[in-house]
Amino acid sequence: MKKLLTGDEAVARGAWEAGVKYASAYPGTPSTEILENIALYKGDIIAEWGTNEKVAMETAIGASIAGARSICAQKHVGLNVASDPLFTLAYTGINGGMVVVTADEPGQHSSQNEQDNRNYAKAAKVPMVEPATAQESKDMVKVALEVSEAFDTPVLFRMTTRVCHSKGIVECGERQEVPLKDYVKDVRKNIPVPANAIPMRVKVEARTEKLKVYTEETPLNFAEMNGSEIGIIASGVCYSYAKEVFGDSASYLKLGFTYPLPVGKIRDFCAKVKKIYVIEENDPYIEDQVRMLGFDCFGKNLFPFNGEMTPDVIRKAVFGKACETIGTDGSKVVGRPPTLCAGCPHRGFFHEIGKRKNVAIAGDIGCYTLAFTEPYNAMDWCNCMGSSTGTAHGAQQVFNLKEGEAKKRVVAVHGDSTFFHTAINGLINIAYNRSNTITVILDNRITGMTGHQENPASGYTLQGMATPEIEIEGVVKSLGFKNVLTVNPNDLTAMKNAIEWALATEDEPSVLITRWPCVLKKFSPEDKAEFKGAFTEKYCIDPDKCIGCGACIKTGCPALSLDKATKKVSITRDQCVGCGVCAQVCPPKVQAISKEVK
Repeated sequence: MKKLLTGDEAVARGAWEAGVKYASAYPGTPSTEILENIALYKGDIIAEWGTNEKVAMETAIGASIAGARSICAQKHVGLNVASDPLFTLAYTGINGGMVVVTADEPGQHSSQNEQDNRNYAKAAKVPMVEPATAQESKDMVKVALEVSEAFDTPVLFRMTTRVCHSKGIVECGERQEVPLKDYVKDVRKNIPVPANAIPMRVKVEARTEKLKVYTEETPLNFAEMNGSEIGIIASGVCYSYAKEVFGDSASYLKLGFTYPLPVGKIRDFCAKVKKIYVIEENDPYIEDQVRMLGFDCFGKNLFPFNGEMTPDVIRKAVFGKACETIGTDGSKVVGRPPTLCAGCPHRGFFHEIGKRKNVAIAGDIGCYTLAFTEPYNAMDWCNCMGSSTGTAHGAQQVFNLKEGEAKKRVVAVHGDSTFFHTAINGLINIAYNRSNTITVILDNRITGMTGHQENPASGYTLQGMATPEIEIEGVVKSLGFKNVLTVNPNDLTAMKNAIEWALATEDEPSVLITRWPCVLKKFSPEDKAEFKGAFTEKYCIDPDKCIGCGACIKTGCPALSLDKATKKVSITRDQCVGCGVCAQVCPPKVQAISKEVK
């Protein structure tokens, strides 16, 4: 049976065919769809969203210890969060086979950095595979699980954006039911106190030596000889890119098992060709090995260190020009910076907080990061997932030391899923160390940025099971916060008053929770009951009353547009969802914006 699948869908299919019984992840582009598709195999695989990547890793480890084949997935920065258990798991090993997917993102399409997670395999001393196509994405899951069980180790499964999201024809098979392994208590294997961990370290080195033999023998690493003039060494999607550029004019060493690297195969291949190109994205991971073997090559001395190594990039680097294509006049392209959606519940908060003086705003990773730019200018810094509360506390403590000036207040901003991910830890730190930091939790009732995945506050699991909704306000109060307020962010008066209340609480920490669903969210029965009538109305503008002051435009709503000729604002009806923010900012003496009369 053949199917057209993305790499993410193919990994899910491979996990099912390989008899995986437990899967966990935290959503993050470009890895999100792996778990969403594994979840469709309900009955065969337990699939769950973890509260963060570390927890997802740990639950998959637990499933492996208990005897099941397991898989966990995250984007590249997510593995930073999960690296603590990974490094120790490399020592203790597994019971049921375990695959750890890292979805790297050369080009930073939706990420704050461009790290190369191949380095994690080397640092943690765990084997790594790299698929280049959707077919390999499926097939290599099976191989990775077999390697995991044969060598008593987790296996790092490194993908990149194009492998994750590009589609290909995949030859599918049936599910292999793999019996659960017996669980046998073994503290010498599973408890890495120093007395046990020291000999574990020796075992890791012995395992690596065995893997060095395996990497030379596995068919995942192979050469295609098309002559001796040009030799190309590549892994992952770079192999596909290179073939598109060079075709049969070059020979190839295609690496699919990349830690340990097949030193013997690399040496033999390099000795057979006159000119060597090492084509890889981000770090010179393979190139360093080639040079250590004494071969000169074209690598990062020719190709860029950052971004994707697409065919055009390769052509330009090697041949000095890209393929001819239809030209465009860039001067006629209108700049369209990303913006909050029409009806976004974050708009009201940022519209109000952006007006405040002597306030620094610590941002976080989510849709709301877009508030750093016009028209809000309502974010001062942003680091990583869940960092807003920690960085805000540190900054507030230092600002409080400054004398002779009005004390700057720091506002930490993050979403509901981010709260459970890691921001709660920083919030606990604020409560414990008693700074007067203001924390704002933007509860839009779902994990919005990555495509509406459930989280502990949504009331449902990944596979649709109803579960108790964790009430954020109750959790915050249980941490010891006395000053806690929940507000509808679409009510600008209430939002303004809430911010003033928080700023007036000068000597104690305070927490604001904005609670309104994402405009794109599929409503649950509970949503329909709580937010009855939401997104059912439309607003319109009376052109005779509109004075073109632009106050509504400054809310940043994409449903609003100003005609420069008439100096009148209009609302694109199809985009309007009736949040009413624009009507509230229209000057009282004008009142040009009102609800449509049904």
